[in-house]
Amino acid sequence: MSGIVGGLGSPDPSTVRRMLTHMRHRGPDQEGFWASEEVVLGQNRLTTMERTPGPLPLRNEDGAVIAVVDGQIYNFRELRARLQAHGHTFRSRGDTEVVVHLWEEHGPELVTRLDGVFAIALYDRRAGRFFLARDPLGIKPLYGGLQGGTLYFASELGGLLAATDQVEEFPQGSCLVRAVQEPSQPLTCLADQAQPYWDVPTAPPDITDPQAAVAGVRERLRRAVEKRLLARVPVGVFLSGGLDSSLIAALARQLTSRQLHSFAVGLAGSDDLRYAARVAEALETVHHEYAYDEADLEEALPTVIAHLESYDPALVRSAIPTYFAARLARQHVKVVLSGEGADELFAGYAYLRRLDRQRLQRELRAVTAALHNTNLQRVDRMTMAHSLEARVPFLDLEVVHWAFRLDPSVKLRGSEPVEKWVLRKAAEGLLPASVVARKKAKFAHGTGTSQVLQAIAARRISAEALRRAQQQAASRQTGMPLVRSREELLYYRLFRERFPQKAVLATVGRTRSVVPGELGEEGLGQGAPA
Repeated sequence: MSGIVGGLGSPDPSTVRRMLTHMRHRGPDQEGFWASEEVVLGQNRLTTMERTPGPLPLRNEDGAVIAVVDGQIYNFRELRARLQAHGHTFRSRGDTEVVVHLWEEHGPELVTRLDGVFAIALYDRRAGRFFLARDPLGIKPLYGGLQGGTLYFASELGGLLAATDQVEEFPQGSCLVRAVQEPSQPLTCLADQAQPYWDVPTAPPDITDPQAAVAGVRERLRRAVEKRLLARVPVGVFLSGGLDSSLIAALARQLTSRQLHSFAVGLAGSDDLRYAARVAEALETVHHEYAYDEADLEEALPTVIAHLESYDPALVRSAIPTYFAARLARQHVKVVLSGEGADELFAGYAYLRRLDRQRLQRELRAVTAALHNTNLQRVDRMTMAHSLEARVPFLDLEVVHWAFRLDPSVKLRGSEPVEKWVLRKAAEGLLPASVVARKKAKFAHGTGTSQVLQAIAARRISAEALRRAQQQAASRQTGMPLVRSREELLYYRLFRERFPQKAVLATVGRTRSVVPGELGEEGLGQGAPA
């Protein structure tokens, strides 16, 4: 994976280099930089596919098409073979070089031919066109902002803020094409000018047969894991001992001939450490654990929030164990598989049981569409903070499309609905029965982190401070957002110390699975739609 930066208009090369420096953690293995009067492109790369990486930025044969790409293209071999048959010559053996040659063949439509995750910035010097794109679900991040008529962009807010305070998130599943000279319209809001090319499926579910549902999940998830094991470096798995990560680990163990390293974290004696050890023993992985304590959590908080680029309490709670897990994993591997997306696709959250069939389907679409700045942001930032690449098999588009074809009755099944029923059936025979039956526990709860963080917040934030903050939010004059608990106010304050710019607040995603009371007795409780 990588960190990409650049500018369009009259970009200052020294500013773009400074942006690149702020994101060296995203790609410590290789740096590339290219500049003209109208366009500047930069990239830090983490190498996982090539023993000898090709030059950066990426270029076509005559150097007229130049690109930087953060991502992983899983069908690159098939694409490469087709492009070579059309006369294209490649400079490297990596996966992302297909992007510049696909542009020559298909222009902006290249995004519909990619099976993978990506954020792309490309300049066609011959045609005088500039192109930005982000993968369908926003698994790879991308932000942009204007400064003096120049558009700057970067993979992280921390990098972009080195150039401009006017920042916004580039929409997932969208692309933008601009004429480099004499553009037809001034570039203002990215969200308004980016063109969507993909959205979460909206067709009514048409699969009600449980056996067909389970078989389809097994088949597609197996293929998704197999794709994501593709690397020239060791691949490991995050293992919480819950259903999602354990199922990914079981499939990975079947599909690789290498040793499989697994990584678990939590407070000493926590459920996640106990269940993860049980799964690791059953699967015969090379298992690694890290037990942290309250002092570790409090010390890590400012760093985690700075990397997370959010103060959403549910995200921060789960970001801390993810941060520790990524640090542990990076000591042994450069790529790790994670179970993100299963709860959103297959109805894993407790509040979803209250919804009827139609409302459940709408809610699953909503939380899946929101992943780009909630759980996906957490996984991306916490792993890249340690120069570790995370891959998320559940969010393979084949799995996503199949999940939305399934009737809700095979996701929540029984008189007292069992969450993720279809996944539990798919896991039978692959995992210990106790793990298949284990109830959903959010990462922060399973690791024992939540209560400790609440205690830290109660010690550092008074009830009176929360009351004043809520009054400020209610006045609507200070720009203060609503904070629902002392814990959230603590995170907000740490966030604002690192990100005082007002525009950054609009990029913060809010976790819909938080229910009233979960943030503590004093919390107002936003919750998900009832």
